[in-house]
Amino acid sequence: MATSASLLPLLLPLLSQPWLGAGADTQAVVCAGTACYSAHWGKLSAAEAQLLCSKDGGNLATVRTEEEARHIQRALAQLLQPGAPWTGKFWIGLQREKGKCLDPRLPLKGFSWVGGGEDTLYSNWYKEARNTCISNRCVSLMLDPSVSSLSSHLPKWSEGPCGNLGSPVSNIEGFVCKFSFKGMCRPLALGGPGQVNYTTPFQATSSSLEAVPFASVANVACREGGESRQHFFLCKEKATDVFDWGISGPLCASAEYGCSFNNGGCQQECLEGEGGSFRCGCRPGFRLLDDLVTCISRDPCSSSPCRGVATCVPESLWKNYTCQCPEGYQLNTTQQDCVDVDECQASPCEQECVNTPGSFHCQCWVGYEPSSPGGPACQDVDECMSPEGGLCEGYCLNTQGSFRCTCLPGRELAPDGVSCITGPTPLGSSAETPQGQNTGDRERSLGPSTTTSSPTGGPEGTSKVASTSWRLFLESNASITLTSPQSLATTGSPGIWMEYSSHHPTATTAHEESTDGDFIAQQKNDSPDWQKLLLFYILGTVAAILLLLALALGLLVYRKRRAKREEKEKKPQSAADSYSWVPERAESRAMENQYSPTPGTDC
Repeated sequence: MATSASLLPLLLPLLSQPWLGAGADTQAVVCAGTACYSAHWGKLSAAEAQLLCSKDGGNLATVRTEEEARHIQRALAQLLQPGAPWTGKFWIGLQREKGKCLDPRLPLKGFSWVGGGEDTLYSNWYKEARNTCISNRCVSLMLDPSVSSLSSHLPKWSEGPCGNLGSPVSNIEGFVCKFSFKGMCRPLALGGPGQVNYTTPFQATSSSLEAVPFASVANVACREGGESRQHFFLCKEKATDVFDWGISGPLCASAEYGCSFNNGGCQQECLEGEGGSFRCGCRPGFRLLDDLVTCISRDPCSSSPCRGVATCVPESLWKNYTCQCPEGYQLNTTQQDCVDVDECQASPCEQECVNTPGSFHCQCWVGYEPSSPGGPACQDVDECMSPEGGLCEGYCLNTQGSFRCTCLPGRELAPDGVSCITGPTPLGSSAETPQGQNTGDRERSLGPSTTTSSPTGGPEGTSKVASTSWRLFLESNASITLTSPQSLATTGSPGIWMEYSSHHPTATTAHEESTDGDFIAQQKNDSPDWQKLLLFYILGTVAAILLLLALALGLLVYRKRRAKREEKEKKPQSAADSYSWVPERAESRAMENQYSPTPGTDC
């Protein structure tokens, strides 16, 4: 968006237009806190309006709070002529650049303030902003023609094209600027006939400012005896955060009028003396400032220096104060307002933490619930123990944070995950398995059985029962629940009962035994085909293992023999291997000469 100084030569003709003058009918000024807001007439683009505001050190106005919106509302009310239609739009400093899209989650919808700063919580949109990213979009205050006064309705925000240089947007009638200052002086009070006009640093003039910005000039014209005397005063910073005009006593004071004219220019009490003299005084609990006109409370907190939720606490001797924040807040950099503390940064919750103004609360994930009301811990919700039931058509298996459905033998789970449909009959489904035993820490066997009665009786007067059973293996950390235990517990055979538990419901196939009307359940095993098949699998596995062991042993023997043979072939032989050594004998004398005639006498 073009806001550079290169536009200034093009806007110079606009600076001479009457609507940019200082007259009360072309602009209106409202000052409060540390800012002034000026409303102007002018059919300009948003860039042209921003350039004119920045020329005097300001920006198009921000509307960060409802209080700021009311200050702007007062400026617009002063600008509009009484009886004139409340229509048209006025630019403010809320814009969205090309390429930046709408964000409906944020109060400002992706727009940002021209003067910079953080995103704000306050907004007052007329309707949902247009979702486009291909052009610049700017916001204006829309005056509703159906509202006869601005006093009860704050102007709505309307977004649209920003306009181009020399071709403003239709219905744009003006703009609102904002100027920020270090501080404000109190308006001057006259003790006699006269008039005060203020000239602000942004070249606005007014005689009715409720607060006068720092560095403003006051032109005081006193009328006395048919003559007019002028005095000029400058709003200066006397001390840190203290601003005044540097004068003492009421202006234009006259002994002729005394306290009868404007209370002598005193803020509270005007005390008359002899000869028409008078002075200003204060009520109990207040003290007179150095200007001898203004009174302030002796309580440093009387002026409500702390903002928002901060509380003002006077210090000893009532000469100063400190601002304190409630729990969950802390002082900001100004030490006069509080900001929220994000307790979630310390991870106080087991699963999810939601920060709220001044506090926080913990939330659990889907499938979990708080272990205690308002507590940080969460526990799994057993969806299968729901009083309503009916989660699954077959069996419900609770898992961490969720649940699963299973079906009875001969049926399989439907695509919806909860219903059961008829499936292919598994091999050996008519054979009953032996009584389930724990196969490890990770599996458990469940054996609800369905039975049918046979018309033939046993030799001992008991009814023979042909039964079928099935077995389901589950992980040890899962619990299983029958969806309709009543329907499974009630069977056609009076000699059958089923036991249910929240973790592994069991059912026992039994035959009826008529002893004092009691029924004893014992397991039957009439499935030799299944046992033979199982035995075949076991023997086959053992035979395969033995065969592998035999092959491994044979390979080991072969390798050892081969290693010995290779070692023997590689061993070297010496020439002395075919000879043997004779035993040594002692040599006591020299060897005798066998050819000597006198043995033993040779030398």
